Amino acid sequence: MAGKSLRVAMAQVTNDVDVDALFASAAARGADIVVFPEMFSNGYSRFDPEDEAARRAWIEAAVPIDGSYVERFRQAARSNGLAVVATFLECGDPKPFNSAVLIDSNGDVLLHQRKRHICFFDIPEEACAAGESSRVARLSTAAGEVAIGITICMDREFPDVASDLVRDGAELILVPNSCPLVDDPAIGDVRVAGVRALAFQSVLGVAVANYPAPKDDGRSFAVDPLGKVLATSGPQPELVLADFDLDRIKALQKQDWFRRVR
Repeated sequence: MAGKSLRVAMAQVTNDVDVDALFASAAARGADIVVFPEMFSNGYSRFDPEDEAARRAWIEAAVPIDGSYVERFRQAARSNGLAVVATFLECGDPKPFNSAVLIDSNGDVLLHQRKRHICFFDIPEEACAAGESSRVARLSTAAGEVAIGITICMDREFPDVASDLVRDGAELILVPNSCPLVDDPAIGDVRVAGVRALAFQSVLGVAVANYPAPKDDGRSFAVDPLGKVLATSGPQPELVLADFDLDRIKALQKQDWFRRVR
């Protein structure tokens, strides 16, 4: 008999949402993990590159990993019995980081990930420093233990990040995102195709949480280890749910071990 599926909720919302109500809704709908879009602490806001005061204000809005912003998500995780990927602009010297943390249902931080391939060519990330490494955390859930890695937005496009996670045993990659996924005027839906290829090539599940329109284009989605789309959304704000069969992921990784040789 198949085991319980792991349910991932992709929070396709803007940062003015009622976080407590969103957690309660995710819990009521049977979610095990909630994933927020990229840099949720400031809604992936921008600044005028010609306005030095605006740049300083943006940087000064960065938050520490041990501060009240992350603590709010730790409390919500504990209160609702859910794990969460919370994202934020993290304090750093001399530059801040585009960061995410995986928090378990006890409110403990299991994984701290900084975006490695920052968009240094564009606002606002040209003001950020890049992270240096990626690793996996083992998360206990009602569906069983799962090895989780995080890739933040453009990190999903670079093989060095995926290879590091595969070497560390990743079974599921969670992707906080902020960019057009389907309606990019230059490249269309190639980012979706790239994630499907990543899942197939590395034999793991992937869930991508994006901002809704008009911030981005929504279209949060999840794929299984064969690259099949498990769930997708429209452009509107919503909680997007995807179920991952952990036993099947483990079996496919054993069967197609050669895809994971690095």
